[in-house]
Amino acid sequence: MPAARPRLLYVTDLAYQARGRRYCDEDVHLTSRLRAHFDLALCHPLDAAALMDGFDAVVVRNSGPVLGYQGEYDAFRARALAVGARVYNPLTGKADMAGKQYLLDLTAAGFPVIPTVDRVEDLHLLPSAERYVVKPKLGADSLGLRIVPGGRIAEHVAGDVLIQPCVDFAYEVSFYFVDDDFQYALYAPDPERRWELRPYAATAADLEFARRFVDWNDLGYGIQRVDACRAPDGGLLLVELEDLNPYLSLDALPEEARDAFVAAFTASLSRFAQGALSPA
Repeated sequence: MPAARPRLLYVTDLAYQARGRRYCDEDVHLTSRLRAHFDLALCHPLDAAALMDGFDAVVVRNSGPVLGYQGEYDAFRARALAVGARVYNPLTGKADMAGKQYLLDLTAAGFPVIPTVDRVEDLHLLPSAERYVVKPKLGADSLGLRIVPGGRIAEHVAGDVLIQPCVDFAYEVSFYFVDDDFQYALYAPDPERRWELRPYAATAADLEFARRFVDWNDLGYGIQRVDACRAPDGGLLLVELEDLNPYLSLDALPEEARDAFVAAFTASLSRFAQGALSPA
C-alpha cells in the first residue's frame, strides 16, 4: 500500500486586510503547491482549536495579529499543548510568538537590537533621542505604534509598552529562514514606502547577524523572518524577530527564488509532519 500522505490543517485568515499587500494571495499560492504533497484543508484561526484533532500537523500562516482574538488564540495554544498537537511553527518560539519581551531581553544581553526599555525611569539606559517609538508589548503589524517627542515621553507611556529611540535608518531589510536555512532577503530602499520590497543580496556579515537570532530562538522547525534596519553607523540592528506567522512577500521574488522557497518549505513540512505518522 502507498504511504499515507500527511494531513495538514492550514490556518489562515483569507479576509484579513493588510496595508499595502494581500496576504490571501500568498496563502492561495502556497496551498496550491502544497496540495501535491499533503492532504490539506484551510481554516480560519478562530476554528483551529475545534478542528485540529483530525490532522497530523497544524500550519499557522497568515492568521493576522492575534490582538483581535487573544482569548481564542490562548485557548488554541493551551489545547494544542494539552493534546500534543504538532504546530508549525512550534509553540516554543521566544520572539514575537510570545510578545515583545524578547526585545528587552536581547537588549539586556547585548545583542545588536534597537535599544529597548519598558519604563520611563529607564530612559537613561537608551541613547539620547529627539523622538521615541512607543508600542504595545503585545503589538503586531504596527498596531498601536506611536512616535513621541522626547520632551513629552512621560505623557504617552501607560500600560505594557516598549520604548525605543527613533532610529534614522537608511533602509529596512528582512532575512527569511526555513528551519535553520537562509532562503532569501528583501529590503525597502525607501523608508517611506516600506512595503515596496526588492531582492537584497545579503553579505556574509549580514547573514552572521541574522543567524544569531535564529540560533537564539532555537525553533528547530518553522519559518522565521529577521527584520532589521541599517543604522547610521552602517551596522544592522534588529527591529523584530517574527516567529508566529511572518508574511513572506513572495510576490517580490523572481520565479526561481519563489520556487526554491516553496521546495524548502515543503521539505520542512514533510519532515515535521512525518513525526506524527512515525510509530512511537
